[in-house]
Amino acid sequence: MPRLLPPLKQLRTFEAAARHLSFTRAAEELGVTQAAVSHQIKTLEDQLGLPLFRRLKKTLLLTDAGQTLFPAVSAALDDLADALEHVRAQDAGGVLNITTLPSIATKWLVPKLGRFRRRHPDIDVRLSTDYEIVDLERTGYDLAIRYGKGEWPGCVAWPLLQEEMSPVCSPSLLEGDIPLDKPEDLARHTLLQDAGIDWRLWFEAADVRCDHPERGPWFLDSGLAVQAAVEGQGVLLGRSTLVADDLASGRLVKPFDISLPAEYAYYVVCPRARADRPKIKAFVEWIRGEVAGPAIAAP
Repeated sequence: MPRLLPPLKQLRTFEAAARHLSFTRAAEELGVTQAAVSHQIKTLEDQLGLPLFRRLKKTLLLTDAGQTLFPAVSAALDDLADALEHVRAQDAGGVLNITTLPSIATKWLVPKLGRFRRRHPDIDVRLSTDYEIVDLERTGYDLAIRYGKGEWPGCVAWPLLQEEMSPVCSPSLLEGDIPLDKPEDLARHTLLQDAGIDWRLWFEAADVRCDHPERGPWFLDSGLAVQAAVEGQGVLLGRSTLVADDLASGRLVKPFDISLPAEYAYYVVCPRARADRPKIKAFVEWIRGEVAGPAIAAP
């Protein structure tokens, strides 16, 4: 059976006026005019069919009905305020569900998550990977790290990483029997194919002819393509974000200093309605501070 309750605004106004026994002081507390307080009280009294205040010349007193109602309303508002504060505290911590591509998770995000945990021990990250773009609203994910142009309907997208692409390979290839001294030598090497990256564009930028730039082992997961390059299985047109650690450690090297700007970039994305939640703001602030490559200018 539905509860027949007056609007919360009227109850808040009544509670303030009853506590102060003054419409003027209630108006000051609520940030409204005295006339607005008087109107809310009159409307509430009309709905109840009972007077709640005795309006004397210089004094405001509660009627019997007002005295009965006041402690119940005051206690209910206190309970509601406590519950809301508890919900806000939970939203500042608890579980943070994140989805992203397997490659960026393995090669970039996961190695950094320990630092987020140390800074925010009350937030538990639950990370899921998927090749498809997940509907954040319907699936309940709080955040996503996506690769694109920064345009996803119903979402806020913060710039994270701008990429460039350049050939990378294991140092063992440089010491092998097939030379890798100039870009033209790539025609004699196995080209590792990372899905979504076209070797043809790099050859055009380097002004080098290659008759079959699309041939070679093909990988849907960029992280697997990077691992194949580390194992010496060929030369990869590597994304700067995903190969940064392997270059720094010497597991990969750049045989040529020719890079190609990527058409897309990485963004951290969340549903617009959740953008102001404390735990989301905490993660976005942290991850943008963790950017290892050149940051994109804010929109």
